[in-house]
Amino acid sequence: MKSGVECEFFLVSQDGTALSDDKDIQSKPCYDSAALMRRYDVITEICDSMISLGWAPYQNDHEDANGQFEMNWDFSDCLITADRHAFFKFMVKSIAEKHNLRATFMPKPFTHLTGNGCHCHVSVWDKSGKKNMFLDKKDELGLSKTGYNFLGGIMESADKMAAVFNPTINSYKRINGSVTTSGATWSPSSITWAGNNRTHMVRVPGAGRFELRLMDGATNPYLLQAGIMLLGLDGLNNKRDPGKD
Repeated sequence: MKSGVECEFFLVSQDGTALSDDKDIQSKPCYDSAALMRRYDVITEICDSMISLGWAPYQNDHEDANGQFEMNWDFSDCLITADRHAFFKFMVKSIAEKHNLRATFMPKPFTHLTGNGCHCHVSVWDKSGKKNMFLDKKDELGLSKTGYNFLGGIMESADKMAAVFNPTINSYKRINGSVTTSGATWSPSSITWAGNNRTHMVRVPGAGRFELRLMDGATNPYLLQAGIMLLGLDGLNNKRDPGKD
């Protein structure tokens, strides 16, 4: 299994009572380049560190909430991704402290703002690591029978695995939370899947992979990957159908 994670986080004051940037006040701040540049020093140091570690980061952006950011690096073997996920959280917090700030991956640190998700993109490859077993270019969404069965296992037991993917009380303040100042929560409220539609628990953003959007910033990086694999294997072994999108 290969995977990539999207770890959202907030930069806040050292005491955690306010956002780090008092000018970050847009009502819909997603991809606000000015707010991103005001934290250029922190974001650049994190990104440069990922480059030096060989992670191949490819995107840094201001996310949907004021004070919220996301930094993405290349997907890899799921165990490597788990290692990098664990270190990323430590690294971001450590670099934020160097700049007299605090970083938090808490699922829902502010009631009126979008919470911190930890979306995971998933695909399964053959033993050589060169052939994507989820890919079928003839399929409408680009998914093979193997991909659909794997997804079927996730749809079958996602409610049970929420104990791992969403392990704290605060996690459930993010899921199906009240409307935020931006007008959206970007967190799933039901066990559904679709094509490239971010309102669902699972979306298929492109051929040969899908994105599971249930997890949040409190999830354990290793249990996250193990949980997906466990559900996926159940789907493969029992040839589960994910149902209609």
